[in-house]
Amino acid sequence: MHLPQGERPPFGHPETIGRDVRRILAPNPSPMTFWGTNTYLLGARDLAVIDPGPDDCAHLAAILGALGPGQRISHIFVTHSHLDHSPLAARLAGETGAPVLAYGDARAGRSPVMTALTETGEIGGGEGVDHGFTPDIALVDGQVVTGDGWQIKAHWTPGHFGNHLCFESGDSVFSGDLVMGWASSLVSPPDGDLTHFMASCARLHALCARRHLPGHGAPIDAPATRLDWLIGHRLGREAAILEALAAGPRTATQIAREIYTDTPAKLMPAAARNVLAHLIDLMQKSRVFPQGPLHANSHFARPAKNDAPR
Repeated sequence: MHLPQGERPPFGHPETIGRDVRRILAPNPSPMTFWGTNTYLLGARDLAVIDPGPDDCAHLAAILGALGPGQRISHIFVTHSHLDHSPLAARLAGETGAPVLAYGDARAGRSPVMTALTETGEIGGGEGVDHGFTPDIALVDGQVVTGDGWQIKAHWTPGHFGNHLCFESGDSVFSGDLVMGWASSLVSPPDGDLTHFMASCARLHALCARRHLPGHGAPIDAPATRLDWLIGHRLGREAAILEALAAGPRTATQIAREIYTDTPAKLMPAAARNVLAHLIDLMQKSRVFPQGPLHANSHFARPAKNDAPR
């Protein structure tokens, strides 16, 4: 289920999408970023920038060019440290003097399981990570930041990435890459964690926001419906993975080829990473196990019926 997205906005053009909220689209379209990264400007005088985007001179100029008379950038918020969201933060901070606020660096927020998998060096992943990112101010879960006519509450919402934050402001949530309308999120271990992803979706559901403003694509005007679909979609993938394993041990790549039947070939590596995330989640629930040490190409199997947990 992909929500209607309309036509792509022009790159670099500040577009008003709500009261004191503007969106500037970065010129980085791709199969993983859709139209490109949405950079948001919040406020009327002292502005908060949310997700400055990739390190791109034209996009930096577009953000600075969006400032009107008497306006300045006072805060720079980053949902997570992927290369399409965070790299421009340092240059924008240098131009404006505004601090960069985020949950932490690229390793922050990982579960003990994902930390252990990272240390083995056998799990792969690490796609598109901004390894050099470090915020000026590390936000904690639930922290409220107040600016000139605006207020943002940070919600730690790992799943797509360990240091992922969603930012609640009024009746809207800037949902980063956790919730998007054009596609479901990539969850690639060890940066992605499906166990966390499902919990974060449930947490956002409880906020009862009127609208989500995602990192890519159009605003989501029925976020509860979208979250219901995302949760159901993941549960459906889980069931399909278990069904595939009923026929015998499989690798994540083999399972992805069986169940992602409508996915273009160039996106199959990402599909395999999503399947691996499911398998690690199911492993933690003792519903599957790797045959031998866990790594990106492990064969997974379901336990025999007499070995199932009681």
